[in-house]
Amino acid sequence: MNGLGTPPTSPMADVILSVHHLTKRFEGLVANREIDFEIPRYAIVSMIGPNGAGKTTFFNQLTGIIEPTSGTIEFDGTSVIGMAPHEVAELGIARTYQNIRLFADMTVLANVMVGRHVRMKAQWYEAVLGLPHVAREEAAVEQRALELLDEVGLPRRYADDLAKNLPYGHQRRLELARALASDPKLLLLDEPTAGMNPGETRQMTDLIARLRRELELTILLIEHDMKVVMGVSERITVLDYGERIAEGSPEEIRANPRVIEAYLGKQATA
Repeated sequence: MNGLGTPPTSPMADVILSVHHLTKRFEGLVANREIDFEIPRYAIVSMIGPNGAGKTTFFNQLTGIIEPTSGTIEFDGTSVIGMAPHEVAELGIARTYQNIRLFADMTVLANVMVGRHVRMKAQWYEAVLGLPHVAREEAAVEQRALELLDEVGLPRRYADDLAKNLPYGHQRRLELARALASDPKLLLLDEPTAGMNPGETRQMTDLIARLRRELELTILLIEHDMKVVMGVSERITVLDYGERIAEGSPEEIRANPRVIEAYLGKQATA
């Protein structure tokens, strides 16, 4: 487990995400071709490959942003094909983005509270009427948001600051807290250490492993930093030109000749 802690045990040792023959075509371009992919519950799995290999397109299909041309996606036994992004979020899939997408002119606390929206029960007209249970729910959401700031290591003193005024590394943590606010079962992280210095990268790697353990998450990440990938992953899937070319443990991927040629380079064997 790479020294990063043992994942929670599943009573069924089951698969939480199952993808079969997933294909996405954009006019003449095939972004994903016949991809088969599974994630065991509570695992940390990475997806790597050169720029343009189809990794983000794969994420976008899992989260309902784009619809596959063909193939199936089942999450926890339910097909997500044709679902809107908010419906996928309600099922229990949350994500972050390579390019941070915070609400820049909202406070840190408000950004996290927005992430909780899919779990709120009050209707808009009940809020307009000022019903007591709405106020109670809002208070509970605010308290949970503060707890999530603690969880990701973002000091509460930033709660009332505008998101755009946070240092870059803190913005990354804030986006993670917002994703966690929806109580996901599966967390998709798109380049979670992009733009970070080595110290911030180590801290984020440790945080990912801790969140999996403490919140009983399943995590799938796209990442170009091979130290992160090799240090945190239990299994790695490699895409090239939209196709899966390899899958295995970090040790198997590091030694795979086709992966070395397509992506890692000769230094991987040094």
